[in-house]
Amino acid sequence: MKKKKEVMVVGKRKLAVAKAIVRKGKGMVRFNRAPLEALESEMLRLMLEEPLILAGDVAKGVDIDITVKGGGKVGQVEAARQSIALGLVEFTGDAKLKEIFENYDKNLLKVDWRRTEPHKPSRSSQGPRRHKQRSKR
Repeated sequence: MKKKKEVMVVGKRKLAVAKAIVRKGKGMVRFNRAPLEALESEMLRLMLEEPLILAGDVAKGVDIDITVKGGGKVGQVEAARQSIALGLVEFTGDAKLKEIFENYDKNLLKVDWRRTEPHKPSRSSQGPRRHKQRSKR
């Protein structure tokens, strides 16, 4: 397949939404306008680098700009890594790369649709399914 000049993709996790723009370049990855190396937590940085490591030489030929809003730190990183993986697959159009991502972690290419259940009326502070405790005597 023919490579595209620029691709914009969206990754989601919980309340976090990450928008990534993938274009031909020198392998620069920016997370909220800062270089990836500026991310304080090493664990979160390694999570973000997973799709780049799996992609190998493909990732070295593209620049990726990620903008994330909403959610917590881990949710934002998981949304960002999903947008990186989706962007690389769409930019290259490589079925082999898609298969590599699917075999490693299915959440790299598919949105996790689970959400918290809303609280119900009358006992809403206790949770969605909590009922009043019943006594037998």
